[in-house]
This record gives sequence, C-alpha cells and structure tokens, in this order.
Amino acid sequence: MTAGPIAIEAATLADAPMITELRLGAARDLTTRFGSGTWSFAAESEFGVRNDITYSLVLVARDEGRVLGSLKLSTQSPYLRQIAGFTPVDRPIYLTAMAVTPRRQRQGIGRRLLEEARLAAVELCGQAIRLDSYDSPSGAAEFYQKAGFREVARGDYNGTPLVWFETMLGAE
Repeated sequence: MTAGPIAIEAATLADAPMITELRLGAARDLTTRFGSGTWSFAAESEFGVRNDITYSLVLVARDEGRVLGSLKLSTQSPYLRQIAGFTPVDRPIYLTAMAVTPRRQRQGIGRRLLEEARLAAVELCGQAIRLDSYDSPSGAAEFYQKAGFREVARGDYNGTPLVWFETMLGAE
C-alpha cells in the first residue's frame, strides 16, 4: 500500500497535540515490538512540542488534516559532546524526533519527510544534515542508509547505543 496525497508542511502550534500523540504512540509501538528501552520513557508533552515548533522547524506529513508523521530540524546540536566522524562544516542541521504513525509506516511517508527535510535544510543554509538512530533492532539505520545517509560513527551516548549518520547538502 502506498501513501495517498500526503502534504508535507511546517507545523503550526495548532498541530502540537497531534504531534505529541504521534511521538508518544511511536514510542509505545517500539515498546510493544521490542520491549523496554530508552524509547519507553518518552516524556513528550504538548509544551515541549510547542517549544520545538517555536524554536526549530518542525515538518509534518498530513493527510486530510491528520498528522501522520513529523520531524524536527534545528541548528542546535542535541549532543552534549562532539561526535567524532562528522564532516566538518560551518552550519550543520540536526534532524531529531522523527516519527511516523505505526499503522502508516512503510508507505513512503518517512521518505517524503526526509526529502522535504533536505530542501528545508538548504533553505536554512545548512551544509549537512546529522541524525542518530538506535543501534538495535528498534532503530532505523537501514532506513536512513537507503535514504542516502552515510554512517559516521557508532557508540554509546548516555547509556544508549546509537549510530550517527549524515548527508551532505548542496553538492548534488
């Protein structure tokens, strides 16, 4: 099954409740499928999502008004330390909080979100998009690799095994 006419656009504050539920639903689904993990302790709140929308660029995939997927782009690193392996650039863009409603996964929505994220990152004068994925069966490493992201490092970050990825912008 493929996704229908999905619109990808910047989130508004009115989307905060749906994005909050999307993120929490994705975390619950990971717990159901893979057992307890870092995702099981997701503490998303509408306040936090509103903050994301206010201070970052949050993109949503929407079908008939319903938010089916979302991601966040920011110029602020989510990491408390440097991650070795990233290509040195003056303006990296960090992609975090990507989620697609579980019943609509594997229908191209995530891929469409990433395509729009690339365009938006260029508009933000970004030179690279950086992100991480769980280094476990619950992670999305294969998805990011298929979407053109290059693995740059693996390691433990605050007790969570992660894989870091990047894709360069503007050289295409």
